[in-house]
Parts: sequence; C-alpha cells; structure tokens
Amino acid sequence: MKYNYQARTKEGRIETGTVEASSKDAAASLLQKYNIYVTSLKEIKSPFSIRIKFFEKTSKKDLAIFSRQMAVMLGSRVSVIQGLTSLAVQIRKKDFREKILKISQMVEEGSPLSEAFGAYPDIFSVFYVNLIKSGEASGKIAEVFYYLSDHLEREADIESQLKSAMIYPLLVLFVFLIVLFIVMIFIMPKLVDLLREATAEPPLSTLLIINFYEFLKGYGWILIVAFFFLIGFLIYYFRTKEGRKKFDEISLKIPFIKIIIQKIFLIRFSESVSTLVSAGLSINKALQITGGTVTNVVYKKITSEVEEGVSEGEKISSILIKHPEHVPVFVVQMIKVGEETGQLDKTLMEIVNFYQKEVKRAVDTFTALLEPILIIFLGIVVSLLAISVLAPLYGSLGTI
Repeated sequence: MKYNYQARTKEGRIETGTVEASSKDAAASLLQKYNIYVTSLKEIKSPFSIRIKFFEKTSKKDLAIFSRQMAVMLGSRVSVIQGLTSLAVQIRKKDFREKILKISQMVEEGSPLSEAFGAYPDIFSVFYVNLIKSGEASGKIAEVFYYLSDHLEREADIESQLKSAMIYPLLVLFVFLIVLFIVMIFIMPKLVDLLREATAEPPLSTLLIINFYEFLKGYGWILIVAFFFLIGFLIYYFRTKEGRKKFDEISLKIPFIKIIIQKIFLIRFSESVSTLVSAGLSINKALQITGGTVTNVVYKKITSEVEEGVSEGEKISSILIKHPEHVPVFVVQMIKVGEETGQLDKTLMEIVNFYQKEVKRAVDTFTALLEPILIIFLGIVVSLLAISVLAPLYGSLGTI
C-alpha cells in the first residue's frame, strides 16, 4: 500500500512525499529510520479500490492453499517472517494479504506466530491457532501447517460437494419462477380473454387457471410483500439462539438432511480430535477446542457431554453410545477399539476417510434422484397448463 506523508526533519524543514509499506505502522517505522518525524500519514486510495466484502471473504480453500505453501516453505528452512512476506505478495484478496503482512510484522516485532494469527479470529479459528501453538511448543511447525492444509482441503471439499448438489435445484427453481412471471405478466392477460370467449363452460382445469390469474392480479402484490416479510422474519428468527436451536432440531428430523448433517459432524469431530491429539494436545484440550467448532446445537450438546465425561475419567465411546440416534454404533465400536489399543488418533482418521466417501456418495445419490423428480414435476406442470389451454380451444373449434 502507498501512503502520502508529511514529516519534519531535525532542522525543522517540512517534507512531503509517498512511501510504500504493508501497513500504516510499517510506513511510520520506515520513515523514522530516516530521522524524520511524521506529522501526517494517509493511505493513497485508488479510484478502483472499492472493495465488496463478499468477494473479499477468505474461503477455506484460500486458507488451505496458504497453509500448504507455508508448510512447504518452512520445510525448506525458510524463516517464518520470510515465508509470510513472500506468500503475502502472491495473495490476490486484498483483505487477506493485508492481514498476512500485519501478522508478519507482529512476528518480526517479537510476537509468537500463534498470537499473531489469533489477532484475526475472523480468518484463523481457535482450532487453527491452537494447532500453531502446539507446533511452536513441539518445534514441528511445518508438520502442523501440513496437518492444517489437509484438514482445510477436506473441509473445502465437503462444502464444494454440498454447493454442487444445491446448484441444480436452485437453478431450476429460478428459471421456473422467471418463466412463471413472464407467463403471468405478458401471456395470461390475452390467454384468459381467449379462453373465456372459446367456450361458455370451460373445464375445471381451465377455470382453475383463470381463477388463479384473477387472484394474482388482485392480490399478487400482497403475496410478494408477505413472501419477503416471511423470508426476512425467518432469517432474523433463525439467527437467534432459540431459532438456531429450532432450526437444528427440525433439520435432524428430515431423513436425507439428517444423514448428511450426521456424517459431516462425524467427519469434523473425528478429524479435529485426531489432528489435535496427533499435534500433542491432551484429549481434554482437544475435545474443548472441538466443541467450539461444532455449530449444530444438538451435536454441540453431545460434544459437551463427551468433554465433561472424559474430564471425569469416562471413555469417549461410553458417552457416545448413549446417543444411538445421532452417532451410529459402528462409529462407537471403532472409537472403543482405538481407545483400547491406544491408537485413537489413527482410528478417528479411518472414520474420517470412511465418512468422506459416504458424504460424496449421499450427495451424488441426492443429485441423481433430484434431477428426474424435477423433470417430472415440470413436465406435469407444463402438461396441465397445455391441457387447460388447448382443451377449450379444440372444443370451440368442434362446435364451428
């Protein structure tokens, strides 16, 4: 970033100019090295520097790439500061780039890397920061970045699969609504007059279309306002604590969605605990951090029970077995074997690998079933519309 500065020399002269630095503080520090005292420092705004926050958001994929590159650089004996500075230059998203440069500056000033990452919780989660902290303590910081990149890549894959599954039905719904809007605004007015003239006694399906059009013409604006009001209310309600709980409970009562949520929880829970334990954290600390990453209220409660039980000396498997409707017996048995053999971290990663394939299979099945269902639905709608319009027209032709 570039800054315009105004400064005073030791002799009292006023100097102005521009300086390029990673941040305002870095620019001030740089100028002070030239024995001048900065009195004004302002960032130079580009006319095309308007940033849309949505596109600036750092995704899991961005973080996974950054973590893997850091792992490679640290594994090649590059210093942390040099690695951060080098990678910042390559980052396209300005917000993410600026934060990496600030982290580099904090580390250069003496802050631990974990503390510097922790200053930006909107990008680096508690899970991420604690793994970095464990890497600093064990001296295996490069390995920790490899752990993190693998973890984030798996998370990004799951998100990508779910988004891909939703694109097709949302696209079909969008096109359907656009076509419905065009038909109702431009075609139906002429069509209704034609149908009324075609026959004195139109069939029931034709009457339904005419009445539906008349209803929309009279009350359509009320429906639109009510629809947007309802959407706004639901968004507000489901963001409240009570609403979030209700949403999670309802989600777990819908068969297919319940299966997907369950599998994703098992992946995230197992991978989080396994990764943290492998990095040297205690099982209690690993469960505590994992509990903070669980978003579903029902599963968060189960995770809290596991954390409390383990702190009192119980086994993870002995607590999970109490929730067969949310955690399959197969998973509990695997965890039990891992606890008995002392290889819990490896067993949990086997669960992760198994359920990752299961999520992909479930999403593929959902997509494969949804496509013909949507085609059949649209076919029925078009057929009913065609019959309702053509039947009275053909009837009127037959009377001529």
